[in-house]
Amino acid sequence: MAGAIAYISRDTDGVAWRKVLEAGLGPIDFRTLDTIGDKKDVEVALAWKPAPGLLATFPNLKMIVSLGMGVDHLLADDKLPTQIPITRIMDDGLVGQMSEYAIYWALRHHREIDTYAASQRAKAWKPEDFVDTIHRRIGVMGLGSIGQDTATKFAALGFPTAGWSRTAKTVANVETFHGADGFAKFLARTDILVDVLPLTRDTRGIMDAKAFATLPKGAYFINMARGGHVVDEALLAALESGHISGAALDVFNVEPLPADHPYWTHPKVHVTPHIAGATNPRTASPGVVDNIKRLRAGQPLIHRVDPKTGY
Repeated sequence: MAGAIAYISRDTDGVAWRKVLEAGLGPIDFRTLDTIGDKKDVEVALAWKPAPGLLATFPNLKMIVSLGMGVDHLLADDKLPTQIPITRIMDDGLVGQMSEYAIYWALRHHREIDTYAASQRAKAWKPEDFVDTIHRRIGVMGLGSIGQDTATKFAALGFPTAGWSRTAKTVANVETFHGADGFAKFLARTDILVDVLPLTRDTRGIMDAKAFATLPKGAYFINMARGGHVVDEALLAALESGHISGAALDVFNVEPLPADHPYWTHPKVHVTPHIAGATNPRTASPGVVDNIKRLRAGQPLIHRVDPKTGY
């Protein structure tokens, strides 16, 4: 039998991953954190937020698989063996969940649902003025697979949609901006900002006071990427001043969000516990199975991550 596959996560017991991997690979030596045994046996590590330094203790490791589409949880480890190929999952199911999250909060804001909820509590029949869809500009920050899917769906709903990425990209029916020069222009034309960027050295703290000020007055912010993109004090100040009308936040600088954090009780903030998209082994496994086969056959791997860029 080939080398062992280790499931390095405390979030679940790995049963679902074992099932889908066996379906694709046949009998496997599958181990969890509690059944690792001899670390020299481990060939592949399926990892989600492993303890710092842990992956460096497997002497014969040949591939690291991030169990999320983001890999910042791996790259934060200063002992990560970056000479070993790092790959990430590509999960169409997760991509769909993420776009659903963005569309839900955007439509909720666009159609003033919270205002009508308050009217219902006050038993007030009060139609509100509304903004036509063609005048509500959506901006998607990050144009990877999730960002492109999200932007395309917003465009299909009739919203003027733009996207921003580090390098130039083309997306049908979506206006695109890129690089530092395009960032301010992108923000200035965006009424609802959706963040799906990866967290890298370049994107940490990207949403600071200057960025929030560049958005039009009354803009709405949806973050389903990483909390590290946001300077919390800057967002709170922009909310208090009224420049930002509200925010839907699924990710935070510290998770779980501390009980005393202002976001919990802020009247303009909606908090969800990092649930915008969850990895589904059934839909995420085909690429992982393919990569394990490629690894064992000595073929090039797919979905590889460049540790220097972070994606």
